[in-house]
Amino acid sequence: MATATFFVSPALHPEAFPFSSLPPSSGSGTSSYRSRRNLFFSPSRSKHFISISRLASNPSPWTPEKPPEIELEFVGGTSFVWCWQPKAGADGSYPVDRASAISGQKLLRNIMVDNKIELYATYGKVMNCGGGGSCGTCIVEIVDGMELLNEKTNTEKRYLKKKPESWRLACQTIVGNKENAGKVVVQRMPQRKK
Repeated sequence: MATATFFVSPALHPEAFPFSSLPPSSGSGTSSYRSRRNLFFSPSRSKHFISISRLASNPSPWTPEKPPEIELEFVGGTSFVWCWQPKAGADGSYPVDRASAISGQKLLRNIMVDNKIELYATYGKVMNCGGGGSCGTCIVEIVDGMELLNEKTNTEKRYLKKKPESWRLACQTIVGNKENAGKVVVQRMPQRKK
């Protein structure tokens, strides 16, 4: 067990010594204040020593936990010739963009924009509402991990009532619920899928 002794000046930290020997208060007013003030800054004040044990042998019992994290994979693109179109690799697979986010803190749209992941088709790049839920251009399909997302909002139900259940608006989809962790696979621009 490690023990260390440190000199602590009460003049520098008077709040650490509530037991200090202050003279009894003789009435009210400034004289009592002055005597206390001079007592703390007196150079003839006795030195106080504090012994600290368990310095390095026992770490702090409380360590902050890492918040749960959601891993995201984004696949797909557009099928128009004049738009950005992902190219298949040598093995025939398409590139996958990856990102991660702390559970329950961000919308899917914000995660995609922050990580510079393509979200909008040509029309959506010009005509999107900026995440307000009033245009319906940020449609994505959740391929895997639907249970890690929030329930559909009324806005999503209105815009996607004739679409597959797996389609969501990225601007209305909260990734995680602050307690869960896992992986979500997102198909970008499912309306352009071949």
